[in-house]
Parts: sequence; structure tokens; C-alpha cells
Amino acid sequence: MEEKKASITAAVIITGLVVVIVVARLSLKLSRAFFLVAGADIALILGVFVCLVIRGRYDRRRKLLEKRLVSEGRELRIEYSFLRKVAGVPIKFRLKELEDATDDFRALLGQGGSASVFKGILSDGTAVAVKRIDGEEHGEKEFRSEVAAIASVQHVNLVRLVGYCCVPRGPRYIVYEFIPNGSLDHWIFPGNGTKNCPEGCLSFDLRYRVAIDVAKALSYMHHDCRSRILHLDLKPENILIDENYRGIVADFGLSKLMGKDESRVITTIRGTKGYLAPEWLLEHGVSEKCDVYSYGMVLLEMIGGQRNVTVIENGSDKSQRKWKYFPKIVRDKLGEGKVIEAVDHRLVEAGGIDERQVKRMVHVALWCIQEKPKLRPSMAHVVEMLEGCVPVEEPPNTQMIVVDLLSIDGEDSDCQLGPKIAAMGLDVECCNIPSSSSSSFAMSMLSGR
Repeated sequence: MEEKKASITAAVIITGLVVVIVVARLSLKLSRAFFLVAGADIALILGVFVCLVIRGRYDRRRKLLEKRLVSEGRELRIEYSFLRKVAGVPIKFRLKELEDATDDFRALLGQGGSASVFKGILSDGTAVAVKRIDGEEHGEKEFRSEVAAIASVQHVNLVRLVGYCCVPRGPRYIVYEFIPNGSLDHWIFPGNGTKNCPEGCLSFDLRYRVAIDVAKALSYMHHDCRSRILHLDLKPENILIDENYRGIVADFGLSKLMGKDESRVITTIRGTKGYLAPEWLLEHGVSEKCDVYSYGMVLLEMIGGQRNVTVIENGSDKSQRKWKYFPKIVRDKLGEGKVIEAVDHRLVEAGGIDERQVKRMVHVALWCIQEKPKLRPSMAHVVEMLEGCVPVEEPPNTQMIVVDLLSIDGEDSDCQLGPKIAAMGLDVECCNIPSSSSSSFAMSMLSGR
């Protein structure tokens, strides 16, 4: 624009000077005054041409320099982006970039209580899953917990954080790598498929391998990080299956950082019913053993291809409602020497199941869901047991307090549970036990990407 303006100005000036020469010639003839005016005008015209030439050279050099700087800047950005990816440093995205990547958040992959997950393609062609966390206070807490937990860790079985985006007084966005095969629940529970993730059935060998993958991820979080990371919401919906059918632990919205010198931390009851450790429900604080308990429950669901806690309705009469607790069924089948009857019937029909591996998985799972936290193994020991590096001993006969909790109607007094819990050695006051109807659970579900 400035170049065009300068050219127009020069043309106007030259035209004006030529007009002055013509007028002087007509009015002054060939007098001395005419030659003085003509000489001055010609000098000015030459000066304008010189200025145009100098400005043209300056503009060409400026453009060349700008082009070089832009090229070098692009190379630096590419190199910086490469180094960020290599170092695992999360990128701060602009909202417009995420809107373009997700087609204005139209490709919904899954939705939970406070978050939605969308598929997106970044400008460099990278496929990502964008998690949008809604809500003011809860959204900020979940966002900070998730970024703090996963930003600095690198493990092949943990979902990789690509970046994040913060909007003032708006939703928070967390950008993860895209895992193509969705979450584990679509692969182990019949009739649990969706449009974005059709139902599948993992073979027993693949389930066993996924169990080891998840155990290694939790072991890394508990033992190999500078600060121990407690996931606190492990369930099939938060375990993803990649293109090679390996297990990837995801959704760290409820996670907690814990110092190496701390044995347990106090936090409000959050998570998902059916996977919460008894000591958390009894407000005894949380430790890495809560993740071990959740892992044991997930392991049992992988074995049986069914939810651990299901309700059997008998008509419309709620008083006739019965609960089915799968861990108790597995324990009973193990005691009868018929553990193969507890395995997912689809796997049994397909055949080729190693009963020794089934028993090993069942033993490990029953060790993990012991009511007393000190009886549960560490995740590092779980990995060794599943990989066959150490023998797996027969687990003690757990009291399975959840069976008692399920057998009590919500209107009954909590105090009658006291003797049963006290028998477990948990040493709690009878009336301090929260009932299933009074406890509040912050449900968090991250569906498959």
C-alpha cells in the first residue's frame, strides 16, 4: 500500500513539474528566466527519479530480508515443535485452532458427567482427542489435576498429552493423542458398542496382555515418578485400546499427586461406584492401594466379560430386587475348582483358554480386592505375578463387605453394618459408615477416543 502511494505521489509531482515547464515556455519564451525555471524543474524531476530508484532498491532488500526472517522463523517453529514433541512438553493451543481441528466440536467421541471428548485433526495432520471440561470450580480442579498428573510423565501405556487450552471464564480443553480402538468396555462387555466404537470381543490372550499393560502403567505412576500419582478412577471406560491392542491408561481428572514420604492423603469421595476401595468409602484416606483395589475389580470384569455389580429386577417391586456380585461368584467357583465357569462365555465357546492363566488372573484379582489395604500387593508385584516371575499364592478368603452393603435396603439403618465391618479389622465406629444412599460420588467418565 505504501509503495503504491509513493508511486502515485511521484507521478503527480513529475506531471506538475512538466506542466510548469510548458507554461514557462509559453509565457517566458526562450528568455533567461525560462531556462532557470526549466533547469530547476528538470533537476527536481531527476531527484524524484533517483528517490524512486533508491526506494525501489530499499524495498527489494527489505522484502528479501523479511522473506529470509519468515523462512528462518518457520524453521525455528518447526524445530521448536519437534523438540516439544520429543521432550513431551505440552503445547498451549488457541481456541480457534481447536475449533478448526474438530470442525467446531462436531465429531463427538464420548461424553461424561463434566466432560466431552471430540476427535480432531491438527494442522500438521496429527489425529488428537480433545477433552472439553465444563463447569467453573469442578472444571478448574479437574483440569489442574489432569495436566499436573500427566504433563511430566512418559510411558508407553499412558495416554500422551499433546497440549491444552484455557478460555477465560469458559471451558478448559485438554488435547490428547488419538487412540483408535476406543475404550476397554467396548471390547469386554456384550452389547456395549456405540456408533463411534462398535462392539468387539478381545481374545483371552489380548485381555491378559492388556492386564499387564495397565499394571505396568500403574506401577510406573506409583513407584517410578518423582511424586507418586494416584489415578483414583480406574475402570474399563478409562482404559483405551490402541491399534496394536495394547492397553493405555487415560483420564486423570480425579488423580492425586502424593509425596514419596506420605503413606496416605485425605480427599473427598469421588470416582465411580463399584471400583472404590472400602477405606475410601470409610473416609480413612487414600493411597496407591486404592488403585490396586480398582485394578482388581477391572481384572475380574475382564475375566468374566460382565460388570462386577449388577441388579436383577423382579418385576416392578423394588423389594424383590436382587444384586449380583461377580467377585463372590468367582471366589466360589475358584473354591469349587470350576474357575473356568466364571470366564466370559464367548471366550469359552471360542476355546484355546489356558486355565493356568485364568487361575493366575483370578488369584491376582482376589489379592488386589482384599478389604485390608496392607494385604493388597503393590502394582510392581502384580506385574511380576502376571508375568510369571514370582509364584502366586492362594489369596485369603475375603469377607466381601460389598455383598453385605448390597443386601441392605437404602432405608435400613447403617448401624447394623458395624459388627460385619468390625469383623474385618477395619476398626471403625458403626454409625460413621456412609450408606449408599447418602454418599456422594463425582462421576467421571471419559469415553473411548
